[in-house]
Amino acid sequence: MSGKCPVMHGGHTSTGTSNKDWWPEGINLEILHQHDRKSNPMDPDFDYREEVRKLDFDALKQDVHALMTDSQAWWPADWGHYGGLMIRMAWHSAGTYRLADGRGGGGTGSQRFAPLNSWPDNASLDKARRLLWPIKKKYGNKISWADLMILAGTVAYESMGLPSYGFSFGREDVWEPEKDIYWGDEKEWLAPSDERYEDVDTPETMENPLAAVQMGLIYVNPEGVNGQPDPLKTAQQVRETFARMAMNDEETAALTAGGHTVGKCHGNGDASALDAEPEASDVENQGFGWSNPSMGGKASNAITSGIEGAWTTNPIQFDMGYFDLLFGYEWELRKSPAGANQWEPVNIKEEDKPVDASDPSIRHNPIMTDADMAMKMDPTYRALCEKFMADPEYFKQTFAKAWFKLTHRDLGPKPRYIGPEVPAEDLIWQDPIPAGNTDYSEEVVKRKIAESGLSISEMVSTAWDSARTYRGSDMRGGANGARIRLAPQKEWQGNEPEPLAKVLSVYEKISADTGASIADVIVLAGSVGIEKAAKTAGYDVRVPFLKGRGDASAEMTDGESFEPLEPLADGFRNWQKKDYVVKPEEMLLDRAQLMGLTGPEMTVLLGGMRVLGTNHDGTQHGVFTDREGQLTNDFFVNLTDMGNAWKPAGNGLYTIRDRQTDTVKWTASRVDLVFGSNSLLRSYAEVYAQDDNDEKFVKDFVAAWTKVMNADRFDVA
Repeated sequence: MSGKCPVMHGGHTSTGTSNKDWWPEGINLEILHQHDRKSNPMDPDFDYREEVRKLDFDALKQDVHALMTDSQAWWPADWGHYGGLMIRMAWHSAGTYRLADGRGGGGTGSQRFAPLNSWPDNASLDKARRLLWPIKKKYGNKISWADLMILAGTVAYESMGLPSYGFSFGREDVWEPEKDIYWGDEKEWLAPSDERYEDVDTPETMENPLAAVQMGLIYVNPEGVNGQPDPLKTAQQVRETFARMAMNDEETAALTAGGHTVGKCHGNGDASALDAEPEASDVENQGFGWSNPSMGGKASNAITSGIEGAWTTNPIQFDMGYFDLLFGYEWELRKSPAGANQWEPVNIKEEDKPVDASDPSIRHNPIMTDADMAMKMDPTYRALCEKFMADPEYFKQTFAKAWFKLTHRDLGPKPRYIGPEVPAEDLIWQDPIPAGNTDYSEEVVKRKIAESGLSISEMVSTAWDSARTYRGSDMRGGANGARIRLAPQKEWQGNEPEPLAKVLSVYEKISADTGASIADVIVLAGSVGIEKAAKTAGYDVRVPFLKGRGDASAEMTDGESFEPLEPLADGFRNWQKKDYVVKPEEMLLDRAQLMGLTGPEMTVLLGGMRVLGTNHDGTQHGVFTDREGQLTNDFFVNLTDMGNAWKPAGNGLYTIRDRQTDTVKWTASRVDLVFGSNSLLRSYAEVYAQDDNDEKFVKDFVAAWTKVMNADRFDVA
């Protein structure tokens, strides 16, 4: 035994088989426990959003500008300018955002970690981050990696002649990979697109919420669908992919053209000769991946995508060159030195060829990807490109605004923006909300609500439905703005349109009489309902309340972009729209994570909502109490009572029976019973079922409820 290693190999230090592999059908609560305080190296009282306000913004920008043309021998810049590399880094950071669940994007600096740091589409972006390291080191805690990466891309465009539309700081770094983001089920990089489509020829059948067409890509395959060139077919995938990022056709065309106006593709050699990606690289490489034995200190020898060449004659100048070449020449399919499919011009003039990235005495053909050719061959994209060509200034402005949207889409509403270059314009995709009134009597409003005749269930359910749309992934949704009274939310099945209309008509009159916004009345009514339910149960509590929510108008609301916020299930109200492949308890976890809840908070909220009688359509599933409408811990007491037995009743429902008499006492859903069957959730349920924790239950419920109601109050943060 003395010769054996004292470390249990793989048990603690590797990423191999884990408990989840033994019980793959079990629900995984890790998405609620991620980003624990233990993974964060910053001091407990560190507040990045306060630190970044102390930054010398001008000095930082000057340093980033200087970096662009400070070519380093260990990774030489194309044409002596790092602009293309920095833009790609920023783009691939922000470009993982998808509208369906708000996850991804550049708001957390997660490109530093696996899997993103090792995606095939992110080859050599490790070099971009290392080039930025001296600047990060210099400004330290005052600039996050997330902000710095996006800033570098924006400054790169400025350095190459494109005036910036604006920039905001305020993105806070995470310190571990995000466990809640689903990137796809494929077990190999760049697996065929067919694996994430019902029909690859019908792009809208791509698996939701994914936006990229293959595992390891940001958007579409530059060589064509499954690597087979067909610009019209690729155009349809481009359209669907960018729509899933909340971009329309004009924004998509502008981003494609503007993104490819500068920089180049790299494929000057055998891609198989590259070393492993960063996460698979050995320690002596210090986190570098894709080492190229043929680099020879020349930028022109780099290999990333396998496609080789620049799109324009002047790849370090933002101009109209992309359109000049794309529409000025005929193009034909050829192979890059790495064997990739690419389009090259027929009979191009020598002076229109870009010079070599390392040797200005050599000129090469420009190239286009299949997505570029889609801009020319798809009728809609072509018309937009012709519009841009007729008005270069309009193109620049459209691209600059689209770039701003791309890089800020997941930063949240405008009150979260920080810095001297925040645009004054309110953009509809920022979900603007007018300032709310605070000059009214909270007690008068509460009295009018209490006298309105509304039930506890109506008050609490309406407040919950208004606030539950919040998702911390992109800081959208929530009760502020009272958009529950606007299309499309007022018609969502989960919001019970007819009862909702009745409640809102009462709140609108109270708002008009008191000066409180409808949004404040909705939330305050939830407080009234909870305080009444607690008092009936013997607890005198006051639910904390923040005045000042505003009421958004229909003109301030992009209804189409709000459609993905519609809940397809809400375990807290024991409802789902229809049967799904995903289990109801998994959908509950997903919603809880988007709302920013911990495991205990999710548990206490669900138990409280059950006894308050807030189930959708008044169903009695999970209402384990004979004191409905009182804020008690009865749900947990009866769930954990071994005098009860639980039996399947079909269609995902169960009966709760007295063990001795077999008498049916209650009915339940899977969402109810998972709090007794899952070992972690049961441990929380047992805490709230204890005889000495009934008061703790009420206190914790109020705290979690208040967190949900205030999650979107960035205006007072």
